[in-house]
Amino acid sequence: MRFIPRVLSPLPLMVGCALLPTVASATVNFSIEPAQAQPGQTITIQAVYVNTTGEVAEWVPPTELVLHWHSQTNQPLQTTAQMAHAEPIRTVAVNGFVISHWHSTVPELSTGIQTLALEGSSQLLALDIAPQHSQALIDATPPDTTPTDAIAQPGLAYSPPTAFEQIRNAISSYEPIYFVVGNRPETNARFQLSFKYRLANPPSLEESRFYHHFYLGYTQRSLWDLSSDSIPFIDTTYNPSVFWYKEKLWETAQQPFYMGLNAGIEHKSNGKSGEDSRSLNDIYLQPEFNYTFNNGSHLKFMPRIKQYIGVSDDNADYRDYMGTINWRLRWQQANGLSIMGSYQHGKHGRQTHQVDIAWPLKRTPLNLNGYLYAQYFNGYGETLLHYSKHSQSQFRIGLALIP
Repeated sequence: MRFIPRVLSPLPLMVGCALLPTVASATVNFSIEPAQAQPGQTITIQAVYVNTTGEVAEWVPPTELVLHWHSQTNQPLQTTAQMAHAEPIRTVAVNGFVISHWHSTVPELSTGIQTLALEGSSQLLALDIAPQHSQALIDATPPDTTPTDAIAQPGLAYSPPTAFEQIRNAISSYEPIYFVVGNRPETNARFQLSFKYRLANPPSLEESRFYHHFYLGYTQRSLWDLSSDSIPFIDTTYNPSVFWYKEKLWETAQQPFYMGLNAGIEHKSNGKSGEDSRSLNDIYLQPEFNYTFNNGSHLKFMPRIKQYIGVSDDNADYRDYMGTINWRLRWQQANGLSIMGSYQHGKHGRQTHQVDIAWPLKRTPLNLNGYLYAQYFNGYGETLLHYSKHSQSQFRIGLALIP
């Protein structure tokens, strides 16, 4: 049994071409849940199929996996794992992925780390076989600290993640992270940092609950005057938030279209006092409508609807300039061009436009990390301090870590 994808191509592919190094191939990564089990206990083998080819691919997951168990004290043993649910052919977009599951029973083996090989795959897994009297210890292990998979190299025991690794794995990007420079009216820079922190990780995708989707978010955006002698910061907006987010709240059977939701409460402040103080709070609802095309490009429409609360007297008319809806649309190629536009409409015809364009530097002769980033801005609210001041059309260019 070999895990060979079927690529949708106008030319027929022979089975042997999957072994040629010049042909891009998809990858299948396996993991075991749980990481510790007893003889006779049911375990789940999970496979994540990632389409790393340049074309849309099809994957037919096998209904049965052949498992080879090995340890330092036992003779090799062969068992099978059966597919959890019958699945049709899975169509996978470029850089997309699908997940499948199989169930198996742990055979009577000596305790300790067992190496598990899957026939047709070069990947090795590790499973810790516990003695019968340790069942209570297994059940008492907190879900958020128990590793959901155990992938090991030959001869190496699996080690649980450290506290630092658990924190690092819970942090991910949120809004774009960039640094861009422009020259209107004088040389200036605009940069943004943003990340989110997941408060609780689910034990597995199937066991995800409502409370597993709460996040802490933080975004910081600054406008920097590079032309003055002291090179001062004009203003900085500090934007912490607490929100609930699920990327796929609803999806179609074939998965080209799916809908997500981001809803929460956020605070914005420029950290200043006196006449320069600006602060506000808002509750927002952001539905996200996603569509993946056959060529792997992705379109996302994500309007953010806001209700302002606790607005400071220093900027009580903020909504008159920025409105209550931020209309955002993003189109992104697979490992290619990314374009995002946003539009806000206040009272008396006040309008704000922003367009962000990114191109991966890996696809340039420089072969660097990050993205070449260009940004166009025109309207109000470029800084919280001068939210009521109309900024002239500004074009900036620079570098982005996350577009």
